[in-house]
Amino acid sequence: MFERNYYYLVAGLPDIIIDQKKLSYTIEEFKEELRNHLHPDDYKLVELLFLPADNSNLLNLLQKSDGPFDESGKYTRDELEEEIKEPSVTPEYMQRFVTAYKSETPLFEGLSWEDQLTWLYYEYLLQCPNNYLREWFEFDLNLKNIVAGFNVRKHKLKGDKYLIGDNYIVQAVKKSTLKDFGLGNDFGSMEKLVTIQENENLLERERAMDTMRWEFMDERNTFNYFTIEVLLAFVKKLQLVKRWLDMDYETGREMFRKLLDQLAQSYEFPKEFMINESRNSK
Repeated sequence: MFERNYYYLVAGLPDIIIDQKKLSYTIEEFKEELRNHLHPDDYKLVELLFLPADNSNLLNLLQKSDGPFDESGKYTRDELEEEIKEPSVTPEYMQRFVTAYKSETPLFEGLSWEDQLTWLYYEYLLQCPNNYLREWFEFDLNLKNIVAGFNVRKHKLKGDKYLIGDNYIVQAVKKSTLKDFGLGNDFGSMEKLVTIQENENLLERERAMDTMRWEFMDERNTFNYFTIEVLLAFVKKLQLVKRWLDMDYETGREMFRKLLDQLAQSYEFPKEFMINESRNSK
C-alpha cells in the first residue's frame, strides 16, 4: 500500500510526555489541522480515535441522560438525534445498536448497554484497513479484558458481565486459574501488568496502564517517520495527556464511582482524594 508522508506536520509536532503539565494547543485544534492537511482517507483513520465521544453521546441521548455532550466527536447533537429517529449516516455498528436499544433486544446477553456498544465498537475497529491502528485497538481491548479479569477474580464476580469480545484472551481470562491467565507468551506486557495490578492505589494503576499504552505506540512506530501512523499515535497521546490533565476532584470522583458501580465493591481512596474531599465538604 502506498504510504503518504507528512513531513511538515510531523516535523512540527512538539515533544510530549504522559506527565505533561499543560498542552500547547487543544486536541480540537490539532484535529482541525489534520482535517485541513491530511488526505481524506487518512483523516478517516483519525476520526476512528474520536468515535468513543460519539458512542458516549449516542448512549446519553438514548438513555435521556443529563450528561454533557462531548463536542470532540464526529457527529453533532442534531445529527445523532436524527440518527436515533432513523439510522442512516453513522457507522453500521451504531445503527445496529440504536435498533437493538429501541427494540429492547440486547445484542450480548448479560452486558450493560454501554458494554454492548463498546463490543460493537471494537468489532468495527478491528476491521480497520490500517495495520497500525488494528494492532493498537487489539492491544487496548486485550489490556482492558485482562484487567477486567483481574478484578473479576479478586471480587469473585461473573466474568461474562465484564468481558468484551470473544478472542483467545477472553477465553483464557474466563478459564485459567494461573496468576497470569497463562498469557505470559501471548500478551507481551503480561509480566508488567501482573505487577501493576498488585498496586492497591487505583490511580497509580491507571497511570501505569496508560504508560503501557504509550510505550506500545512508540514501539510500533519505531520505523515510521513521517507517515500517518506517527500522527495517529500523537492524537492518541494527546487524548491520554488530556485525560490526566482533566483528572480534577470531580472527574476523579466520577471515575471511582463508575468502578464502584461496576465491581460492586469498595476501594480505599488515595490520600490526596481524601484531602480534596474534606476540603470540598467545608
